Parts: sequence; structure tokens; C-alpha cells
Amino acid sequence: MKVCLILSTYNWKEALELCLRSLNQQTRMPDEVIIADDGSTEDTRQLIDSMRDGFRCPLIHVWQEDKGFRKSKILNEALRKCTSEYVIFIDGDIICDRHFVEDHCSIARRGFFVAGSRANIKTEDAYRIGKCAELKISIFTRGVERWWNAVRIPFLFPLSKNSYRNKPFHGRGANMAMFMDDLKAINGFNEDIVGYGFEDVELFSRLYNLGVKRNWAKWLCIEYHIKHKRKVVTKSNQKAFDKTLNSITGENGIEHLKNKNND
Repeated sequence: MKVCLILSTYNWKEALELCLRSLNQQTRMPDEVIIADDGSTEDTRQLIDSMRDGFRCPLIHVWQEDKGFRKSKILNEALRKCTSEYVIFIDGDIICDRHFVEDHCSIARRGFFVAGSRANIKTEDAYRIGKCAELKISIFTRGVERWWNAVRIPFLFPLSKNSYRNKPFHGRGANMAMFMDDLKAINGFNEDIVGYGFEDVELFSRLYNLGVKRNWAKWLCIEYHIKHKRKVVTKSNQKAFDKTLNSITGENGIEHLKNKNND
């Protein structure tokens, strides 16, 4: 199965470098990595270019002009460049465990999408471990918080299948995976969601309406989020989420059906 990893980024090249280094250490490399760049300045492009030659799979940079937080739009642009059957999503402030992609591939099943959790690491400690030639991080690394989300015990994964059963849309866009066919069936991300928040759970909602169930990646798919100032959720995105709560195909997604209907 050909696998693409898409990561979103915006003007934090120090975190992006650590993220890409962790991906380049994977036990199972993705077949392609696409960076969905929501308007970063030139120094981010320079970093990506400098890392491309030593990267163990194709490294693709998709950029759009900075017109505010438009994560859904740039993720759709990245999906248009994707040539794989299966897509893993993270953010550019994530340090992945070296088994991260391997774990996601091991639990990929038709009829399911995967959502996972994350541990945190303080920014200064992430930068500290980044000074080492090999990027090593574990639950014992100084600065790691929510360490219980970084415990990897693969054989316990089947016990977690009913986790958050009463929270059907629980999950994070910084650790999720699904088949490209399912993404196309729901028309990808909803570009009516502009600003921070809801682009992931709104996607989950439409996948559920399609009949795709969630697998919760407990004890697997370990990642560490580099801490930063908490963003404020854009209130209008709740309305966009409510509007599509019973929908499958979004009008303003990979294919701009809204514009076609208006034509």
C-alpha cells in the first residue's frame, strides 16, 4: 500500500526541522511527504530545500499566500498532489516516534479511519534534543508531559477499540489517517472553515455519515507535540460544523462543488 504523510505548517521552521528529522528516521518511510504550508515566509522554503536531498522519500512543498488561517484549503491543495492510497496527517510541530508510520500502516483497515492522541514536550527541551545528531525522545525525556500518551505497547491496541465510544468525533487532526478513496467520497476538507478549530472533527463527522468508523490508536502511533501558546477557536467554525452535521459531501472541498452549483 502506497502511503502519503501530509503535515501542515506555518512560520515555525525550528519545529518543522525537528518534525522532518523525526520522519526521516522512520522504520517504515512513507512513500511521499507533502508539506501543506499556509503562507510561511521564505526561510521555511529554504529549510525544506536544504533537507530535500538527504530525505529518504520525495519531499513535496505546497504553499499558498498568507491570508489568515486557511488550513482546510492548503490541506486540500496537498491532497491534490497526493498519489497514494492511504494518507496520514500530522502538524509541523510534531516529533514522531520512529515507529509512527509503521504503526499507522499496521492498523489501516477498509471501512475505518484512525485517530490518535499525543504527548507534549516543552519547546526548550525539544530544541535541546534537536542539537543531537540522532533525534531521540521517549517518556523518560526531560520536558515530556502527558507521557501516558507516549507509551507504545502494540499488543494492547485491540483493547482500545471502544475508547471514547461516547465521543464519536473525538480526535486530533495532528494524528489521523484514512484512505484516499474515503477522502474523495466526502470531498476532502471543508474550506468554509476558516480560522482555527473544527476542520478535523467536521471531517470526522462526514466520514461517520459515509459509514466509515473510527479506530482509536491507543498504545500505537506515538507522537510528541512541541508546546506553544494555545490558539483560540474561531467561533464561526462551530456554525460551519453544525451546517454539515448530517452531510457527507462538502460543497467547498477538493472539488469546488459550491462554485459548480452556482454556475
